Amino acid sequence: MDPRPVRIFALEDVPRLRYIAGIILGDILGLNWEVITDKRKLGKHHVINYSEENVKGSFKITPSKILFEKGVKPKEIKVEKWKELPFFFQTTADSDLPFDIFGASFFLVSRYEEYLDNTPDEYGRFRAASSVAFKNNFLGIPVVDLWAKEFAKGLLRKFQTLAFKRNVFKAMVTFEPFEYLGKGIIRSIGGLLRDLTVNDGHASDRYKTVTKGRPDTFEVFGYITDCIDQYNSEARFFFPVGERSKFDHNPSWKNEEYRSLIMRLAGKHKHGIHPSYYASDNYDLLRKEAGWLRNIIGNEPEISRFHYIRIGTPSSFRILIKAGIKEDYSMGYPEEPGFRSGIARPFYFYDVEEDKLTNLKLIPFQIMDATLYKYKKFDNKTAFDTVQKILNEVRNVGGLFVTIWHNTSLLDNHECRGWRDLFESTLKAQS
Repeated sequence: MDPRPVRIFALEDVPRLRYIAGIILGDILGLNWEVITDKRKLGKHHVINYSEENVKGSFKITPSKILFEKGVKPKEIKVEKWKELPFFFQTTADSDLPFDIFGASFFLVSRYEEYLDNTPDEYGRFRAASSVAFKNNFLGIPVVDLWAKEFAKGLLRKFQTLAFKRNVFKAMVTFEPFEYLGKGIIRSIGGLLRDLTVNDGHASDRYKTVTKGRPDTFEVFGYITDCIDQYNSEARFFFPVGERSKFDHNPSWKNEEYRSLIMRLAGKHKHGIHPSYYASDNYDLLRKEAGWLRNIIGNEPEISRFHYIRIGTPSSFRILIKAGIKEDYSMGYPEEPGFRSGIARPFYFYDVEEDKLTNLKLIPFQIMDATLYKYKKFDNKTAFDTVQKILNEVRNVGGLFVTIWHNTSLLDNHECRGWRDLFESTLKAQS
């Protein structure tokens, strides 16, 4: 393996270039690299020429403007195909790649398009349908990772002594508990009355739960943890502790049953906060909820996932950073499976408006149970095929496959049998 760092020749050494070079060359390909702005200092190194100038013996990529600009500017995106892969930000004829891999990857990973004017959905979220990936039918592939693989092939043809790291596939299941368990007696009786009114068969279940005649049917965490242990799966649990609202139906953080569940799960698995619907744009509320969770688990939560996947870019991430959160797991679309950021591995949030790298790590998810049955309305077979396809895409690039599950889709009843089968088959397939 050649110990010399790859040198990127650019006319300016800018934060955006260092950020995306770190992801593509460092995180994905495993190369040492550095940016050089003086041709005289290139020496006898392998050189990626990221400029319009000529550098003999280099691998040339003619840059687009995006990495050398300040702030956010509208972009005209024209998607074409190369080696069966979509690409944009086309380069000049004398380039060794037909597109600016650094600029295009930055556009996707930084979520640049989410800073631009767009029409949000009814919950204030950026729509999958508004994204370049969805509009051009590549939301279902980790295109940045695939670009990097082709980039590596091109570099190897130019520089035969380069060696790249082998990325190893990993998987993680994540959970969000919130229904029935630990609700106060008054609220449960209210729910019982509603069940009796609609006569949908749930009244008997709720009555027995309230009166302790049988275990809470929504308390399926014994089943969940048994499955995690059986398949030796890495898991995360996110606990909602906010006050009730139209969108937040979790038990009170003061309820002893709920606190007991949190303590039981937190004692065995990595855990964090599930900020409430309104906390995604309210720092004071997020800090209050973090304090309530700290009251239960005894330490400050350091990981999070927003309720409803309700994130505003960059405001929600700035709130998390201010609150001391180190990792967030909200990077994905609630209504579509796939790769919101175009990449199948964790990365650090880059604030495009402020042009700075932050210490907040984002862990993207690709599949959520509610996406499959609520938004897409898939039957069990279609859901399984979708999970398998996305899983194979992540495995192909040695990425991290992350799924989201709710206790409400894994109940021990006839309606949820198919989703339990999907859950178990997913754990088996990813192990």
